[in-house]
Amino acid sequence: MPRTDDDSWDITQSVGATALGVAAARAAETESEDPLINDPFARVFVDAAGKGMWSIYADPKLLAKAAELEPEVGARMQLMTDFMATRTAFFDEFFLGAADAGVRQVVILAAGLDARAWRLPWPDGTVVYELDQPKVLEFKSDTLRRYGAQPKARLANVPIDLRQDWPKALHEAGFDASQPAVWSAEGLVRYLPARAQDLLFERIHSLSAQGSWVASNVPGENFTDPDLVRRQREDMRRMRAAAAKLVDVEIADLDDLWYAEERTPADAWLRERGWEVSTATFPELMARYGRSIPDGTQSLMPPTLFVSAQRRVAS
Repeated sequence: MPRTDDDSWDITQSVGATALGVAAARAAETESEDPLINDPFARVFVDAAGKGMWSIYADPKLLAKAAELEPEVGARMQLMTDFMATRTAFFDEFFLGAADAGVRQVVILAAGLDARAWRLPWPDGTVVYELDQPKVLEFKSDTLRRYGAQPKARLANVPIDLRQDWPKALHEAGFDASQPAVWSAEGLVRYLPARAQDLLFERIHSLSAQGSWVASNVPGENFTDPDLVRRQREDMRRMRAAAAKLVDVEIADLDDLWYAEERTPADAWLRERGWEVSTATFPELMARYGRSIPDGTQSLMPPTLFVSAQRRVAS
């Protein structure tokens, strides 16, 4: 179903279902022979949610059956798992780098099923603010509570749609804009219209004291190229058709959730405002973590740029 300005969702619907896809990929990577990441809670979320397209990522038997129906599905799923593994490792290292530098306020925008508050070794005094749709945060909290998990930092849930006045809600939850913060917008920007992306980074900038950090994965160069978009949509249609034959549930068209709009490059926007910025393309990130993109599969992934930045303390 196409997006609207006031749409909402729970964990198995619309944008919420993409969080389960990420969790399934993290579970598959965690349980692989040579895992790049360790997310023991990813499997917990997937099991609690029941069946959906995400089940294929997390169930080797279903994946094998899907490959029989659609020969390219195996390579496609492995590429997605590698993407999520390297993306997770990138943000893990980013957060821990900020923590080592003394930042004790962590803000995870569109937190989804991110379990970093529970699995990373946060220093004493760290507060993690998680912002997302109320039903998504409720599913995560209830699932981890039943599992007996305890966060490793002080956790502050901020149940709000990011299209609303989330800075006010963040302040009300205890956030102190006079102190440095580390921000993540992971797997978020593609789901925002161009104007909403600008507003997101404007708000982050206005709330970031000197010494703050921010990271995001954003659409890369040529991501709106019509031929590339067409090929990706065709690929996803084949994947959904194969999945629908294996899991007896409706498979949403995730392409309808993205906004394929030209937008301000986030790295240039941050540099113009005094942030010290580093970038890496998806192939560069894969190489950094010892992974490679199989021949013929590069076009299956939307062009992505990983951006990290620090707002340096004036000397």
